[in-house]
Amino acid sequence: MKYNFNLEYFEKSADYVKSKIDFEPQIALILGSALGRLSEDIKHPVEIPYEEIPGFLVSTVKSHAGKLILGELCGKKIVCMSGRFHYYEGYDYEQLTAPIRLFKLLGVKTVILTNAAGGINTGYRPGDLMIIKDHINLAGASPLRGVNDDRIGPRFFDVSNAYDKDLRKLAKSLAPQCHLRIQEGVYAYQVGPHFETPAEIRFLRAAGADAAGMSTVTEALTAAHCGMRTLAISLISNMAAGIDDNPVDGREVDQIAAQSAQEFKEYLKHIVRNI
Repeated sequence: MKYNFNLEYFEKSADYVKSKIDFEPQIALILGSALGRLSEDIKHPVEIPYEEIPGFLVSTVKSHAGKLILGELCGKKIVCMSGRFHYYEGYDYEQLTAPIRLFKLLGVKTVILTNAAGGINTGYRPGDLMIIKDHINLAGASPLRGVNDDRIGPRFFDVSNAYDKDLRKLAKSLAPQCHLRIQEGVYAYQVGPHFETPAEIRFLRAAGADAAGMSTVTEALTAAHCGMRTLAISLISNMAAGIDDNPVDGREVDQIAAQSAQEFKEYLKHIVRNI
C-alpha cells in the first residue's frame, strides 16, 4: 500500500495535541512493557487516548495503556507514550513513523525508548538493563521506505550515532544510582510476534547481538531521520531461546518486568532529571 505521509499529514496529529496543552515538550518517552507505571509520576498530566488523535495509530497490546500523556517529570516538560505500536500488530512499516514524527512537530529534541528484550549475551541475566549502543535489523526493512518529504528529513541519512553517544555516557554515569545491573550492548530487532528460534539466536550471537526484541528500531530510525537524539534501554526480561533449557514464555517476561519496574523507573527518572 502507498502512503502519502508528508508533513501536512502529521501536522494534523500535532495540531490536535497542541490544542490540548500550553507548553512545548522537551523530551519524549515511549514506555515498553516494564515502565507503564512511570506515567503515574507525571505532574499535571494531560491524557489523550490514541484513538482521538487524527492520523495516529491504536495499540492492540493488552498490557499497553494506549494513551499519550503530557506534563512534567523531574522538572522537564515531557510527552509520554504509554504503549507503543509494533509491526506484528498488522501495521505497515511506514505507519510506524507516526509517533516520532508527532514528537518532532511538538518540538521534542530528545527521545527515550524502553523495551523488554530477551538476553542473548550469556553474561546477562533477567532483570539486567541494557543501554543500546547499536542494532541489527533482522527484518531488513525500513520505516522510511517510500516517498520522502525533505521537510521532515533527508532521503539518505546517517545512523552511525542513532543511539546518541552523549546520552549513553550520561546513562552509564548514573548507573551507580541504580540497583539493577547496567549493561551496554547491541539490540537485534525481529518482527514477531513469535519469539526467535534457537538457531536464530545462535546466528545473532555470532553476529554480535546481545539482546533481541520486537520494537524500538523503527522508532530509533525515524528519530535519526528527523534529526533527534535517542537513548534506548532494554530490560532483559528473559534469556532468549536456546540460552538455557527453559522455553520462552510471555508470562516470564511480564513477571520480570513487574519485579524490575520500580528500580527501572527510578533510574529513568534520574536520566530525565540530568538531560
